[in-house]
Amino acid sequence: MSLAVIQMVSQDDVLANLAQARRLLERAAAGGARLAVLPENFAAMGRRDLAALGRREAYGDGPILPWLKQAASDLRLWIVAGTLPLPPDGKPDAKAMACSLLIDEQGERVARYDKLHLFDVDVADSRGRYRESDDYAHGHSLVVADTPVGRLGLTVCYDLRFPELYGALCEAGAELISVPSAFTAVTGAAHWQVLTRARAIETQCYLLAAGQGGCHPGGRETFGHSAIIDPWGRVLAEQAQGEGLLLAARDAAEQAAIRQRMPVARHKRFFAAAEPRLPGLE
Repeated sequence: MSLAVIQMVSQDDVLANLAQARRLLERAAAGGARLAVLPENFAAMGRRDLAALGRREAYGDGPILPWLKQAASDLRLWIVAGTLPLPPDGKPDAKAMACSLLIDEQGERVARYDKLHLFDVDVADSRGRYRESDDYAHGHSLVVADTPVGRLGLTVCYDLRFPELYGALCEAGAELISVPSAFTAVTGAAHWQVLTRARAIETQCYLLAAGQGGCHPGGRETFGHSAIIDPWGRVLAEQAQGEGLLLAARDAAEQAAIRQRMPVARHKRFFAAAEPRLPGLE
């Protein structure tokens, strides 16, 4: 069972959240996982001091980055560290990014993805207004990295609504795509399962969708329904609400067969460019 997706109900106590995540990562390693994905905001939900939290980590004074290194090396596990607030490398006093880190089994950072699409949206729930750009700066680059279980593309939550990003990851060789998330209960009920299955189907990738699933400080409620979805769009494992661990195996031969039988990447006729490259328009 090479793939693990972890669902949490993170609160505003960083150390308690890290202890919960460690228990779930231990179960993932014991279950045979080589790669585990934590949800968005796994270390803290509902805090208003995100900038200070990120600065402490950047200056080496925070608990999260050392914890990640220790957990990965202790468990011999590759970890997609959901998201945490981190300023750009080398600029500890700059505005934080919603950053997803890929950590290898020695505890070393392999890749960093800064969330491209920020959730500045009005939602018909008890909170009503979400403005991620108040706390975070936009990322600028897509990220794909090699892992023991395949070539991994990194995305986060609201990115799911932008299929162009997923198409670009597929063109860059992605075979799996991580989606640490904290979808609201309202938007999740409406769109989560449709979006996650669609992104898996159109890219013919395994989708590793690790969500938050429950109630958090400030009255926020998240949808959960974390899932591992295969390249045919089949839901291999799912967790509705509460904390939990999902395990599944990647079948590389079946994925290659799906891509051979239905070679959508080769059939693509439209390219997002100033002048679409369509027959008759060259």
